[in-house]
Amino acid sequence: MKSIIFSLLFLCVCSSMFAQEQDSLTDKKAFKIDLSQKILVTNDRFEDSIIQQKIADSLHDLAIFEKWNTFKFNPYKDELKTYPFLVQFTDSTYASPINRKKVITSRFGWRKGRPHQGIDIDLITGDDVMAMLGGVIRFAGYSSGHGKTVVIRHYNGLETAYAHLSKYAVKVNDTVKKGQIIGLGGTTGNARGSHLHLVVSYKGNFINPEYLFDFGKDNKIRKQSQWITKHWVGAHFHNSRVKSHITFYNSYEDALASQSKQNNKQIHIVKQGDTLYSISRKYHVSLVELCKTNAIAENGILKIGKKLLIY
Repeated sequence: MKSIIFSLLFLCVCSSMFAQEQDSLTDKKAFKIDLSQKILVTNDRFEDSIIQQKIADSLHDLAIFEKWNTFKFNPYKDELKTYPFLVQFTDSTYASPINRKKVITSRFGWRKGRPHQGIDIDLITGDDVMAMLGGVIRFAGYSSGHGKTVVIRHYNGLETAYAHLSKYAVKVNDTVKKGQIIGLGGTTGNARGSHLHLVVSYKGNFINPEYLFDFGKDNKIRKQSQWITKHWVGAHFHNSRVKSHITFYNSYEDALASQSKQNNKQIHIVKQGDTLYSISRKYHVSLVELCKTNAIAENGILKIGKKLLIY
């Protein structure tokens, strides 16, 4: 009799342990991440921290691999742009892209009647070029005008592109760390002299790099959360020879209000017979302000086709 009771108790314990194990397995399998549809399914009993981390990592990948294309410099070219938008950082500093003092030889803005959508940093051919932030290599190849180029998609969705390289040190889909060497500086593409052409973009919007990053010796990211208006993605609002005045916005509403004011700016294309005086009269702006905005002398000669920014 005792043996029968003992056997029944043993079976009950085993059954209970099996049921708990099955419940645990059920809980660990009670989620689904469909990367193609961006769907997450889970249940109320799900508490496993390891699986939760896997879900977080997978959802993180959804953001970083959006419009992932290893053949195009800009996969967002045909996307509809909306402003203002928010860019956020977890870092307070970045790694310098070069191992020498950062001297900017040409800024984000209009240059010779064309948009210069990045900044040029002086270097010597063969200098190491480093990743400013950690991320994944989305593009490593030859791009028209840019020559040998590496594009890094960072974990906040921002991209940095490093152009005119002489050699690659990475390949597409490589994961890179902040400060890691990604290539060597050079003069490939349309480069007059060796320099690094640095481009910063977010979902196809080319942002003035100096708005996000302070290129002084301390390598500071200017702000953890930054609202980006049309002014900071439009090269025609800036002059490539003049450092732009930095203005930050504390909220979406502030950025939107500032953007409404910025929409009053116009571009005048110089035509035959135009003078600085006639242009200032036409737009009801002072000659001094017109010259200051466009970094030109009051007695300067205007070239037909030159674009002037009018406030």
